[in-house]
Amino acid sequence: MNKTVKKQTFHKIRFLLLAVIMLFTYDYLSAQTTGKLAGRVVDENGQPLIGTNVIVLETTAGASTDLDGYYSIINLRAGTYKIKFQYIGYQSKVYENVRITSDQTTQLNVTLTPEAVQGQEVVVVAQRPIVNFNETSSVVSVNKEEIKNLPLQSLNEIVNLQAGVIDGHFRGGRIGEVQYQVDGVSVVNPYDNSSTLTLDKSILEEVQVISGTFDAKYGQAMSGVVNAVLRSGGDRFQFSGEIYGGDYFTTDTKRYPHNNTYNPTGIRNLQLTLSGPTGISNTSFLISGRRFLDDGYLFGVRKFLPTDKNNFEQKIFNPTGDNKLVPMQYYKEWSGQFKLTNKSIPNVELSYQATGNLTKRSYYNHYFRLDPDGIKENTTKSLSHGLSFTHTLSTSMFYKINLRQNYFNYSDYKYENLYDPRYLEAGQPKGDPNYEDGAFLQGVDLSRFKQKTISYILKGDFTWQANRIHLLEAGFEGQYSEITFGSPGFIVTTNVNGVEILQPRENIPRVPGIQTYFPKQMAAYLQDRIELGDLIVRAGLRFEYFDPHAKIPSDLSNPANSIQGAPKSFLKRTTIKTALAPRLGLSFPLTSSSSVYFSYGHFYQLPGLGLLYNNADYSILDELQAGGISYGVMGNPDLNPEFTIQYEAGYKQAIGNNFGAEISFFYKDIRDLLGVEFVSTYTAAEYARFTNVDFGNVYGFTISLTQRNFGNISTTLDYTLQYAQGNSSDPRETANRAAAGKDARPRTIFFDWDQRHTLNATVLYNLPDDFSISAIFKLGTGTPYTPEIGTGFGADLETNTGRKPTYFVVDLRGEKYFHIGALRISVFARAFNLFNQDFLNGFVFASTGSPDYTLTPEAQRAQLTDPSRFYMPRRIEFGITFGSK
Repeated sequence: MNKTVKKQTFHKIRFLLLAVIMLFTYDYLSAQTTGKLAGRVVDENGQPLIGTNVIVLETTAGASTDLDGYYSIINLRAGTYKIKFQYIGYQSKVYENVRITSDQTTQLNVTLTPEAVQGQEVVVVAQRPIVNFNETSSVVSVNKEEIKNLPLQSLNEIVNLQAGVIDGHFRGGRIGEVQYQVDGVSVVNPYDNSSTLTLDKSILEEVQVISGTFDAKYGQAMSGVVNAVLRSGGDRFQFSGEIYGGDYFTTDTKRYPHNNTYNPTGIRNLQLTLSGPTGISNTSFLISGRRFLDDGYLFGVRKFLPTDKNNFEQKIFNPTGDNKLVPMQYYKEWSGQFKLTNKSIPNVELSYQATGNLTKRSYYNHYFRLDPDGIKENTTKSLSHGLSFTHTLSTSMFYKINLRQNYFNYSDYKYENLYDPRYLEAGQPKGDPNYEDGAFLQGVDLSRFKQKTISYILKGDFTWQANRIHLLEAGFEGQYSEITFGSPGFIVTTNVNGVEILQPRENIPRVPGIQTYFPKQMAAYLQDRIELGDLIVRAGLRFEYFDPHAKIPSDLSNPANSIQGAPKSFLKRTTIKTALAPRLGLSFPLTSSSSVYFSYGHFYQLPGLGLLYNNADYSILDELQAGGISYGVMGNPDLNPEFTIQYEAGYKQAIGNNFGAEISFFYKDIRDLLGVEFVSTYTAAEYARFTNVDFGNVYGFTISLTQRNFGNISTTLDYTLQYAQGNSSDPRETANRAAAGKDARPRTIFFDWDQRHTLNATVLYNLPDDFSISAIFKLGTGTPYTPEIGTGFGADLETNTGRKPTYFVVDLRGEKYFHIGALRISVFARAFNLFNQDFLNGFVFASTGSPDYTLTPEAQRAQLTDPSRFYMPRRIEFGITFGSK
């Protein structure tokens, strides 16, 4: 074992030991996957029934009422339960379909009557409250029953349907400002702050989306939290599956070539889930697998092959392709989940869980439309797995320890082997500007990139219901990551004896290849949830710690230590970053059916670490003073966390049991965003460098209306008005403006994703065990773009002063249910983008604000024939689901 490997191994062991010590030094708690059941039991006269047994059937959980008739049961995993209330001399009651939501309190107050006949029992089907008054911010919890009835398939589709969320942007924040968790543990890739997993609805028990302020237990996020609670096995063997196929279909052949025929195998999905006892005492399992393939709606025609040899000087072209249609935006996925749970030890639950994806996909490149075999393919391998240990110390106290490894491996190249002879045989892509508007007629994509992250997470949580009023929570989390990224070799043009040829090179001077870094992150929090009748207070404090474990120049004015006579510069360690983030939320009743809430918090998040570490070797600036060399924006491993202060206030109103309304006002003060500064050297030369200089603010309100079970019809409606603005939409924007000779000084503009008005609606007509039909409606005004009044320098107007067109999208789903013995079967059909809306905040021509036409058609002929500028066409799918009852 060499010294580098030994050193890395030592750092991992030291970090884990430190995390374990801190884990058992703090009191922890949390329940991002579990919720609480609480309420009061009284007799017909409203007098408390002391000592009533409250039993969660088919589990070991339960409680007894206190002197005032109150009870509480913590550590209930999100899902539906049967709750039995039993008191001597009184008729027992069983409430079915009681929904427990993660990190929330479900209230169930019960009145028992004297027993007329011994052993008689009353069964009541519980109904979820139309409005949850226990929340102090905007929180939406969507359970699996609600998900399965809507035209939704993936976690991202579920999230984007929520108020305040627009294509992954939470209330005006940048992409990458959301904490994604699976069963309460982060699955975020610190390289770019994106989720490492793609989750299908078949494995989801519940999805919790927090778009407002959030508790101190959540960190490394500025805009929101998504917590996916996955399904678990039980004591009864069950199975379920889903098979469907479909295709994209439209008669609009001008915008969507090759999509006017329907191929039911253009999209294929096969999914199967098995769960139940293993045969080992008190041990259950769940295993789920999915195979999904989508040919997409963007195609090329194989007129040329990558190895064709054309004479571009004499305009002699030699196509040897077979002229077949080739999918150029395909997606292929294997995904699965495995969970094993053991409860053999009294009051202890031990589980192992693994969730993974293997995907292969290509992205459409219009220039390769006649040489489609020349496009490259990217592959993603991701796995999140680990152990979870839960120990219930008493009916009011438990703790949980999670040890998790998140593995993410992304590769993006045509051929894996740098020395693959097919690279040189095909060569670089070439085309003729006068032949098919410059389409490539030979060659392959030569670019190569790879990114791998391995993160080890140790998380401890402890929960204590100190008394009827206070639920105390605290926790600790440590994360050690190995982040590798860069180009795994280069295919470059080299001059040999006056002839330009391609050669593979593992390294290029001044161009970094594969780089590896080992950052460390830690956090601890303490929180109190106060439930004083209908008055709810959630107060907490979070501590954040980050060590980038890198080096930077000690003197940025002499970054490469190459300026003669200037003070010497040397490499020094980056500083450790810490932050304290207070959080406060409260909700109090106005009447028995209405309440108001307010929340406030400080939220810190590190930018994607790829931006810290990429291009962070300042030694390449040794010729900066000579000028004429472009170095791009230098990375900065010494960046501070980005910072947001959020405020939110809202009002909730329930009208009967079937109608609820909520209005929420929000404001976000965004500071220390990642941006660019220009650093001057001692010779007055300048270079660009990432730093915390960008800023912004977002304000607006959301209105949400919910109607349920009115003649088997349920509907939801939400509207968002939002103003999102700051000095730049992209961290590199300042540098790009400076390079283009434009004014790079800070100014306030609307962000690229600032969608002023957004309306989402769902309608569901459901006859249980018979049939259902549902629809999703989405209406939105356009996001900004920068108009231009001509061509050339200075032709564009002020940034983002134009608006793209409004869009309206409808998704539809219908399902019919059948029962054959112990088997339940359904057939379904669904259509996404039913009315073939062709535009949704995509590309527009700067001269017109339209995706269809431009004032300079000759100069933009290629863009006018590019179908990828349009939103996906109508997608129609047919399928069948099956499972045990």
